[in-house]
Amino acid sequence: RKVFKGKTIVVINKDISRDGQNFTIEFARRSPGTRVIIEKDGHLILNKEFRHELGRYDYRLPGGKVFESVTEYNDALDQNVDLNEAIKQGALKEALEEAGVDAQDASFIYKSINGATVEWDLYYFVIKDFKQTAQDLGEGEDIQIEIVDKEKAKEMCLDGSISEDRSAMVLLRYLNGK
Repeated sequence: RKVFKGKTIVVINKDISRDGQNFTIEFARRSPGTRVIIEKDGHLILNKEFRHELGRYDYRLPGGKVFESVTEYNDALDQNVDLNEAIKQGALKEALEEAGVDAQDASFIYKSINGATVEWDLYYFVIKDFKQTAQDLGEGEDIQIEIVDKEKAKEMCLDGSISEDRSAMVLLRYLNGK
């Protein structure tokens, strides 16, 4: 049962039974997101992005929402849309818009599941073959591209310069070949 719906979040109550007992769990659902590790010649493209929730600039992997609203996401779920393809296309779109990276393909490497009470999965991809173009930023986006070597990227994960913890951990694993 949907008990609340905003633009990006829907709150759902789900009745479940376990060991002869019935109870209701509540969770929030948000459209899945993508993050892209873009690598060329031993260097990575990162975004230096102003984040309103932090009140400052932060380094990020390029990425964003797969669907623009939770309604669009729920409609896709109801219509059995191929989510894997939608997610991959979302990653390619975000790479082009945020980093000016025009790629024909992206390789999936990891799915980060947020938790039991908040469903907001992030899907990570790697792009190594691309053509550099201009960014196509959305309204209100303040993003500069920075190119860093792999050692600098590791340092940024560890010192908090990349503050999205899930992305920092996935990037560290990637850089360490895990």
